[in-house]
Amino acid sequence: MLNRRDALWGLALTIGAGATGLAGRAAAAAALPPLNWTPTALTPDQARVVDVVAELIMPATDTPGARAAGVPQFIDRALADYCDKDQAKLLRTGLDRMDADARAAHGDAFVALTPPQQIALLSGYDREASAVRNQTPDQPHFFLALEDLVTVGYFTSEPGATMALRYDPVPGAYHGCVPLSELGRAWATR
Repeated sequence: MLNRRDALWGLALTIGAGATGLAGRAAAAAALPPLNWTPTALTPDQARVVDVVAELIMPATDTPGARAAGVPQFIDRALADYCDKDQAKLLRTGLDRMDADARAAHGDAFVALTPPQQIALLSGYDREASAVRNQTPDQPHFFLALEDLVTVGYFTSEPGATMALRYDPVPGAYHGCVPLSELGRAWATR
């Protein structure tokens, strides 16, 4: 299973990619299709930021990227149905901050920036989140929460679970109420 270190390693590889690799990822992230879904917990602007950030963290390669796996919709549903109010507020505030920081640094919304500009901002949030985690481990940071949601959303999606990861379905059929005498001893796995 992918842990945070592996996810950050993937982000570092994305950030440190050569010009050729970055250009391909940049084209994918920059060609923003309009949202084909209606966000419920996010504003449309926040949903677009999530869409771009998720695709930068989990870009399409020989497997589908975060956008194709439905990660932005997953994050919206998680904020609406799963996260508590403080967690949801932390992430929404962070998404608004990303837009505000992009406007302050480059004069445009985050989604309108070039991919190198977007990646530079994400790298800054990553460094900031690491510093916060090292100094005050109890204090949450929006970027860590966003990375976690992208990672969980991607690897629990059908493309993430069956194409990006090795998929081993549980063999055999499920037979619910089987008498113990037919089974013999109970099974245990490691």
